[in-house]
Amino acid sequence: MQARMKKYPLSASQVQQILESELVGRLATVGEDGYPYITPVHFVLIEGYIYIHGLAVGEKLQNITNNCRVGFEVESMLSIIHDDEKPCDTNTEYKSVIIRGSASMVDDPDIKISVLDAIVKKYTPQHAGTAYPPNMLKMTGVIRVEVQSCTGKYYPRSQSES
Repeated sequence: MQARMKKYPLSASQVQQILESELVGRLATVGEDGYPYITPVHFVLIEGYIYIHGLAVGEKLQNITNNCRVGFEVESMLSIIHDDEKPCDTNTEYKSVIIRGSASMVDDPDIKISVLDAIVKKYTPQHAGTAYPPNMLKMTGVIRVEVQSCTGKYYPRSQSES
């Protein structure tokens, strides 16, 4: 996964670290009305792909069926940077990753279970190794995002940190 950004770029390993450690990402799909639809999601990074789970039906899945192009964003907000003399001169120290990609539903049951195992390990490790009830598997959808482009950027607390 290649990270590119002109000012304050994150390295590829920093991008990977954010994608592996952050808990909430935002998936943007294109609605039938042409407007973006943005959903906070749980996700995992596996072999360069972003995988997202959720219900097997819903607006984001319908949007992906109609238009596979998606955006995906993750950020770490580290602190607010205040200017003590200028009330509107406020900034944020952060790290972020923005991905453009192509989304599809995972149909292969073995891949689906493997992804769900990775999601359980990340979010609820106390349940790792537990079998999934068949009705839960049927009701759960897994989205795979193939990364077309990826940018990683940070903004330092102090410009001297860059």
